[in-house]
Amino acid sequence: MKKLLLLAFCLSTTFPLFAWEKEVLISTANTSLLLSAPNKGELKFIYYGDKIKPEQIGSIMEASLPDTRSAYPVFGVECTAEAALQVQHGDGNMSLDLVVTGVQTKEEPEFSLTQITTCDKVYPFEVKMMYKAYRNSDIIETWTEISHTEKKEVKLQQFASAYLPVRKNDVWISHLYGTWANESKVVAEPLLPGMKVIKNKDGVRNSHTSHAEVMISLDGKPQEAYGRVIGAALCWGGNFSLRFDTDDTNYHSFFAGINEDASAYSLAPKEVFVTPELALTYSDEGLGGVSRNFHHWARNGKVHGGKKQRDVLLNSWEGVYFDITEQGMDQMMGDIADMGGELFVMDDGWFGDKYPRKSDNSSLGDWTVDTHKLPHGIDGLVKAAKKHGIKFGIWLEPEMTNNVSELYEKHPDWIIRQSNREPRPGRGGTQLVLDVSNPKVQDFMYQLVDKLMTDNPDVAYIKWDANMNISNYGSSYLTADKQSHLYIDYQRGLRRVMERIRAKYPDLVIQACASGGGRANYGVLPNFEEFWVSDNTEALQRIYMQWGTSYFFPAVAMGAHVGSSPNHQTGRALPLKLRFDVAMTGRLGMEMQPKNMTEEERVFARKAIETYKQIRPVIQQGDLYRLISPYDDLGVASLMYITPEKERAVFFAFKTMHYQGQIIPRFRMAGLETNKQYCLTELNVEGKDPLAVEGKVFSGALLMNTGIELPLPREYASRVLELVEVR
Repeated sequence: MKKLLLLAFCLSTTFPLFAWEKEVLISTANTSLLLSAPNKGELKFIYYGDKIKPEQIGSIMEASLPDTRSAYPVFGVECTAEAALQVQHGDGNMSLDLVVTGVQTKEEPEFSLTQITTCDKVYPFEVKMMYKAYRNSDIIETWTEISHTEKKEVKLQQFASAYLPVRKNDVWISHLYGTWANESKVVAEPLLPGMKVIKNKDGVRNSHTSHAEVMISLDGKPQEAYGRVIGAALCWGGNFSLRFDTDDTNYHSFFAGINEDASAYSLAPKEVFVTPELALTYSDEGLGGVSRNFHHWARNGKVHGGKKQRDVLLNSWEGVYFDITEQGMDQMMGDIADMGGELFVMDDGWFGDKYPRKSDNSSLGDWTVDTHKLPHGIDGLVKAAKKHGIKFGIWLEPEMTNNVSELYEKHPDWIIRQSNREPRPGRGGTQLVLDVSNPKVQDFMYQLVDKLMTDNPDVAYIKWDANMNISNYGSSYLTADKQSHLYIDYQRGLRRVMERIRAKYPDLVIQACASGGGRANYGVLPNFEEFWVSDNTEALQRIYMQWGTSYFFPAVAMGAHVGSSPNHQTGRALPLKLRFDVAMTGRLGMEMQPKNMTEEERVFARKAIETYKQIRPVIQQGDLYRLISPYDDLGVASLMYITPEKERAVFFAFKTMHYQGQIIPRFRMAGLETNKQYCLTELNVEGKDPLAVEGKVFSGALLMNTGIELPLPREYASRVLELVEVR
């Protein structure tokens, strides 16, 4: 009888039931994942790479067996190797032994969804392995859905989203690391014996230091344009762990999922624990091929509104900081409108009644307009923006408060803290994080945005900031036995809030800012149009940061602004042309005080913004080809964007070093059609002397194989070229 009950539990599903072949082939347009799923046997990984046909399965199996690996290794029967899943049952037993009990596939217009159900041989414990293969992107998302019908709770101690065995060769990984104002730097390193862990424990933001994405180069040191590469991106906004275990077997073992540290999860009977998706892609066109796969997938739905055109904006932060005034905002709106901008965003400093927001040490949570600064409120600013012919946006930090605020005085139990300790504040010596696991806090956050938009329906943009990590780990809302759920339930709560906002305001543009680049991840981007790459707007450093960011994220999602000179973060003085040229490789904006610009600078900015509007369809929706990396120390960096039809492209070159006797390499392009003819035109021109290639026509083959010489005579020089097919 017990076995019959277990079988009934394991077959419960909303998918149609049918007999399945032993092998399961999951494919996109150009890639395939092959699994072995014998009835009542262990689910095995066989192959991931270039697309294969069903008639090739036999050959793949013969080439792979008997050297196969579990598709999702569990702890208990096998104990020496790293595990993707480790649990403790209600009776204290810590073992699992999962076998396949069903395979189902749903065909949808945009993807196919395969569900492989596995069950423990003894306990009523089930793990569904989910695989979503996209038709319009070479991405397979995989995750697990874990549940049980045991009498007591089961404690999940390790619960990776996915496992991928990588055959040993000369395998390297490329990933991003950094710190505040120096995010998204690239590091490439070989996988060596032992454990390599890329992790985050911030709780709120997860991409300031390390990123939840990685590229795995299978043929030695990573190359931009060639070589077999696997890309992986964990779609989670909170703490994560990417583990590479290189032991005495033939494989590197890759595990990706939520960071389980301080996050053991007590799973109630019939509750379903759904792990974040791990997005996998493969290309034999090197790092660049993997990047383009991620970009296509992002624009096709993983970034909210990824196909929509982004506006050119001015943000008030570096222009006035907290010194918000109605007159000052009107002046900045007029200036950006005069230069051709389309959107003005008022940043921090506009709110607070009892505690006016004059610095970073008060008022968060008190989202009432400071009428001393803004006598006519938000409505007056929206009307001013309309008068200037532009849109209006606003800064919010809904997940935070200060201990100097009316919100904290009314709801001290809404913050994250231990009940028997004094909270340790963060930014400004007073900032605290709200407990977003609490439904009352979620309602407060949603109602903040809903009231803003109800009162001011023409607000077009929200800069959503998050300037503190989780400290004082503890929740007044969660019960004592569920305290270790806080990191996970915080992110679940944030997602619920954003999904409510998106259901009512699908066209509202929202930027994910988190002390700069702390929220560049695919866990939050389904509900955000873009993210702020870094609080550091210095163009030279941005070349490196935006280069790394482009490994996984498309230009349409990358907020890139023209900063002041001297720069407010580094103090370096840089030409306005370089600042514009660098910012134009992402979503162009400005972060400065326009009234301090000279007339000559305003003329250049006006022309550059007009130019960007003309080329932004290529940049925001085109295919990226990185040409010369700034990390190669050749003194230059270059990249280009190309339309899918190959009829139009925009090329960028930046000088990153300057010294006597410097040899500038010839610039060879990529991604063009060899037989097409292209006319070259320089954009953002300074000076009167045209380039030697100006107005000339070259074949795609020549531009890619031979390349062109471009003079970069001055320090911090840069060039932008448009290529248009000549028919």
